[in-house]
Amino acid sequence: MKLASLRSGGRDGTLVVVSHDHERFARATAIAPTLQAALDEWDRCEPKLRELQASLDAKQTTGEPLDVKALHSPLPRAYEWVDGSAYLNHVRLVRKARNAEPPKTLETDPLIYQGGSGDLLAPTDDIACVDEKWGVDFEGEVAVILGDVKRGTTAAEAAKTVRLVMLVNDVTLRGLVPVELEKGFGFFQSKPASAFSPFALTPDELGPQWKDGRVHLKLKTTYNGTVVGDCDAGPEMHFSFFDLVAHLAKTRSFTAGTVLGSGTVSNVDRARGISCLAEIRMRETIETGKPVTPFMKPGDTVRIEMADANGRDLFGAIAQTVVKA
Repeated sequence: MKLASLRSGGRDGTLVVVSHDHERFARATAIAPTLQAALDEWDRCEPKLRELQASLDAKQTTGEPLDVKALHSPLPRAYEWVDGSAYLNHVRLVRKARNAEPPKTLETDPLIYQGGSGDLLAPTDDIACVDEKWGVDFEGEVAVILGDVKRGTTAAEAAKTVRLVMLVNDVTLRGLVPVELEKGFGFFQSKPASAFSPFALTPDELGPQWKDGRVHLKLKTTYNGTVVGDCDAGPEMHFSFFDLVAHLAKTRSFTAGTVLGSGTVSNVDRARGISCLAEIRMRETIETGKPVTPFMKPGDTVRIEMADANGRDLFGAIAQTVVKA
């Protein structure tokens, strides 16, 4: 099942079901006015939404033509946005470039930060650049939307909490990161609004590529018209989404509508490319002593997408342009 939210309909958008060919959508307001409302009553709404999807695909429901620019993030605002760093190659590169040792618990205790979720970006929204010195960077990731998560939920129990899967561009202001980390109380200013893919999918849409709480597909990143990354999101995700859910739930509960990110998709094999500019700069620093590749500037574009094993687009593309604020 593929769900999305129209920009119209108030701050939380209007819930729609999207046809598998991405040509049409059907409004789901008779079932739930918004995606958050559907998540709040998932057991009641999911079967009805699946019926609407089947009717739309069979053209029993005519639907309306789909224009991705009319879509907001599946959740235009969320109760929580929590992001991990589950790809340890990325963490190791960051630390090596800073001549710092990785934490001793790197492989046993996930890294997680809590970002802002009250104002999320649509997949085609511009990225605001207030000051180029702030170092605007993209970060291609996979994310899941959770149902209610009880405190103490284990990794073995976490599968039942995952409602939907989507992609995210976790925009980062790299120039502001060091000062915040030096305070021992970041991130905050260095993490502006993130953008999410047009469509959020139920895990069954991924078939066997959804396995062990990981998406075993390639995340493609195109920067200024050039493909810079074709990273495998599956095998090198050290902590699965199920592991991350268990980590979140150690001390508190989370409500339906919580968004959980994987962290920057990163592979040891350099031929797979990158999902953020920082990785290029880290490698340059390690090899030559200083970074050469600049961060994003007004006019630059980034596109983040993922296809299934047959090359068919799954989530729609996050396609953004940096503009001077």
